[in-house]
Amino acid sequence: MEENYKTPTEEVALPSKGLVYPLDNPLSKGVIEIKYMTAKEEDILLNPNYLKNGTALDKLLKSLIVTPINYEDLIVGDKNAIVIAARVLGYGANYDFNFNGEEYSVDLSKLEPKLIDESLFTQGINEFSFILPYSKIPIVFKFLTGKDESNINREVEGLKKIHKDNSSELSTKLKYMIISANGETDSKYIREFVDKRMLARDSKELRQYIRKIQPDVDLTFFPTGDSISVTIPIGISFFWPELG
Repeated sequence: MEENYKTPTEEVALPSKGLVYPLDNPLSKGVIEIKYMTAKEEDILLNPNYLKNGTALDKLLKSLIVTPINYEDLIVGDKNAIVIAARVLGYGANYDFNFNGEEYSVDLSKLEPKLIDESLFTQGINEFSFILPYSKIPIVFKFLTGKDESNINREVEGLKKIHKDNSSELSTKLKYMIISANGETDSKYIREFVDKRMLARDSKELRQYIRKIQPDVDLTFFPTGDSISVTIPIGISFFWPELG
């Protein structure tokens, strides 16, 4: 009997609806199958090496995803949806967290994906146009994938080793997001553009636009009787608060 036991699974709807993935990619279906957490996944969450190098969550998701995909293809917002589903299936929907000294409790099962304007998407293409409002320079950008995030983290950490006070995360993300500036697609040109020609106020407007249209889970939480919103924090302590 035990040999025939199969860990139960659930389908998770992706906030992107699969629109940013090529049609031959399983992610283009807009759903992904994950299994329930077991003691094996708890071991991953407690692995000191994974915790130290910040890979515990990625290791966990890779272990849980049943659908045959390239994990690094996932855009960040879709990955967030899988993290939340894994937490609900593993430890329940109730999540208590501390924010600025205040304790909050939220029902994760009630979180919804952000509404996206599907007219901005072309099936299978992770590319979007934007004109920088102050310099009037047209750019094309993409939503970051897991592969991009890994490359960004490595680059930022490498720069910190050279200059310990270096804080280049923002500009490095822009260099990976922007795939064309003023019609130029050369990566060297784009890097120089971000460092030397991109106005700070254009950068701010671009980042706000990306946040507005990118698929994701709406993590906004309004405490009872409070008009000020709180963003639900997601990290390793999202699964076990004591791990924080």
